[in-house]
Amino acid sequence: MAQDFGSGLERRAFLQGLALSPFVLSGVGVFSGAVRAQAAAAGLVAPNVCMLSPEVTEGPFYLDEGLVRSDITEGRAGVPMRLTLQVVRADCTPIEGARVDLWHCDAEGNYSGVGDQQGATYLRGIQMSDAQGTVTFETIYPGWYRGRTTHMHYKIWLGDRQVLTSQIFFPDALSEYLFRSVAPYNGRREDRDTMNGADSIAEQAGAGAFAMIREQTARYDAALVVGVDETALSADSGRGGDQ
Repeated sequence: MAQDFGSGLERRAFLQGLALSPFVLSGVGVFSGAVRAQAAAAGLVAPNVCMLSPEVTEGPFYLDEGLVRSDITEGRAGVPMRLTLQVVRADCTPIEGARVDLWHCDAEGNYSGVGDQQGATYLRGIQMSDAQGTVTFETIYPGWYRGRTTHMHYKIWLGDRQVLTSQIFFPDALSEYLFRSVAPYNGRREDRDTMNGADSIAEQAGAGAFAMIREQTARYDAALVVGVDETALSADSGRGGDQ
């Protein structure tokens, strides 16, 4: 249950202190139990708080298939992941009714609906945020392709206005473990060529774009708080660009 703050000033001070935590600023997706507890007390799904999420390139693989669904795997092989995104304002209050589009590559670096995957719709979906500002997707841990670190893409819409296009990133250590040790990720003939520190889009997105990761018995849980400007208009409206 969220902590009951006596005043708006008290809430802002609490959230600002949490946002300045070294665990939050590290941007590695791994947070201490104490920091996670602080975020939960504030009604947040992850500790990357009190910041507007930077806009980054959409990439060339966005397709608006109108697929309103939580489970986007379509049986695609990979390590199960439950991803929770929470859409909030700059003061960390939740936004209900935001449309969240999510899409990403499979364990072998392929996107559905493009190239030799024409007609496929796996690992794409849309959800509407609830009263807490949250959406949840059942998916798999994303793979990689040359020139990019491991990531997912998302868009946020308020009504018919696209207010944010950005990407989600994951800890290098976890990605390396999965890609070297777990099928089908480890079946590729080459090692990935780009880590988080060498990815210019990850650098542009910043520490707040790294998901909080928790290992469960049968899956990984990933969570990210996405801060949006309700008056914004996304600069990227389907033009594509860097991946």
